[in-house]
Amino acid sequence: MKKAALIPARYKATRFPGKLMADLEGKTVILRTYEAAVATQLFDIVAVVTDSQLIFDEIVTNGGKAIMSKKEHECGSDRIAEAVLDMDVDIVVNVQGDEPFTEREPLEKLLAAFNGEDGKKTQVASLMHEITDWDSIQNSNNVKVAVDLNSYALLFSRSPIPYPRNKEAKTRFYKHIGIYAFRKDALLRITKLPVSPLENAESIECLRYLENGIPMKMIVTDFATVGIDTPEDLTKAKEVINKSIKL
Repeated sequence: MKKAALIPARYKATRFPGKLMADLEGKTVILRTYEAAVATQLFDIVAVVTDSQLIFDEIVTNGGKAIMSKKEHECGSDRIAEAVLDMDVDIVVNVQGDEPFTEREPLEKLLAAFNGEDGKKTQVASLMHEITDWDSIQNSNNVKVAVDLNSYALLFSRSPIPYPRNKEAKTRFYKHIGIYAFRKDALLRITKLPVSPLENAESIECLRYLENGIPMKMIVTDFATVGIDTPEDLTKAKEVINKSIKL
């Protein structure tokens, strides 16, 4: 199977405008993300897909591959679907542009969801890791996911799910890591669907998949990333780099 890692990169971000071009200890956030994806050596193609000439030039001038979007897009999956349309690939991984600490191990596990007999049924897969700190569970910037007994997503929400009404239950909470893998035909089919009601309410793209009956396989990983959603996240990321902490 041919595999591509595409990194949608929009300059204007609601919570932290220009974050992808923010300096992260000598390199921009988007360049660190691109280099991390390349370093995994898992992909036939790695490219940043952007609407920004600034981001495009940042990647290209540093020896990377970038693709300029032909039109405006509402979400990252729509952006990469346009870019992948004429690519000869089977599996497309959407690596978020604000995830500079992407590592090989979780991506390898994600890609493995498409292998073997069971993998033939997989159309979309993504990552999650367990969280136990109640502040993290309540934080609306952390998207949570509830899964069935076969690790298929039941619901995503910015609210704590499931709600722990039974205090004696051994409730487990999972944070969704926003890295997706698609079969190419599934990606193209999904991005033709209109924004769904739950997606619109929560601003969580993958709710569109569930509302249209597209199953989503969730893969558990110990990988705990630092996504750059706020200026405070950028400060934390700088501390990680300075202290050489392995996430």
